[in-house]
Amino acid sequence: MRVLIVKTTSMGDVVHALPAASDLVQRFPGLELEWLVEAPFAAIPAMHRGVGRVLSLAWRKWRGKLLARETREAIAALRRDLRRKPYDLVIDLQGLFKSAIWARQARGPVGGYGRRTAREPLASLLYQRHVDVGWDLQAVERCRRLAAGLLGYPVPDTAPDFGLRAPEPGWMPPGPYAVLIPGASRVEKLWPERRWVAVGQRLRDSGLLPVVLWGSDAEQTLAERIAASCDGDVPPFLKVGQAAALLAGARQVVGLDTGFSHLAAAFGRPTLGIYCDHDPAECGITGSGPVASIGGRGQVPGQAEVMTLLEQQLARG
Repeated sequence: MRVLIVKTTSMGDVVHALPAASDLVQRFPGLELEWLVEAPFAAIPAMHRGVGRVLSLAWRKWRGKLLARETREAIAALRRDLRRKPYDLVIDLQGLFKSAIWARQARGPVGGYGRRTAREPLASLLYQRHVDVGWDLQAVERCRRLAAGLLGYPVPDTAPDFGLRAPEPGWMPPGPYAVLIPGASRVEKLWPERRWVAVGQRLRDSGLLPVVLWGSDAEQTLAERIAASCDGDVPPFLKVGQAAALLAGARQVVGLDTGFSHLAAAFGRPTLGIYCDHDPAECGITGSGPVASIGGRGQVPGQAEVMTLLEQQLARG
């Protein structure tokens, strides 16, 4: 059997879909599993032990110049690749109209969320098979239930298995270390800088080198200030695969509600997620190690609350 997963973006959403892939591989021995994803996040499904091939698109790049020759050629090449061999099922775990359109480019029946539960109801019009999965479920559980419903097997009652193999390390700090992830795509998600410094100082006192991860120029400046105030370190710019190796080796991770925080937890690292503009019930930190999520939409957690949870995780480590 051949199955294509369509889960293109963002990083955290791609991470949340990994346990569904693990369920499929365990349920169907010999399954040929492929994944369609945005190019910047292609390293994530490529690390999954059951994904045989990753196809990447660059829609964020293409949409601004759809009439350009190079864009049309790239889209045509991806469409040929998607239609190279038929799939027994194409699963759109994204639930968006654009992801449904890409799912329809592949050869095979397309399944996804029903009209009531798709993120964009119009997407369901492009599916041949539908399963309604409640919005009250956490993102990992929604993905697992959709895959199970479409392929007709019982929803597994086991803990989520993210199925990740850590890549070869690139830049790595000397000795035991913790990773701080204070940067986010939106200002509403940010947590006060002075509180990050306090977290870094506590990690340093516990014998861990605070390593402050960044992904943009503004985040690099913030990372350097935090590291300077807690005797920490700042890595060079790391691609997703390189950052994954760094996270996989961390003794402790503290981060905002960002993709890298979710990726750290997926590797089984002790991870504390700080939420300032999202409900953890929808996409809380999930993993096999000690994990915790604190805060919520409009509920910026205080320093004392975060420190209490951090102490609990350090004690377990």
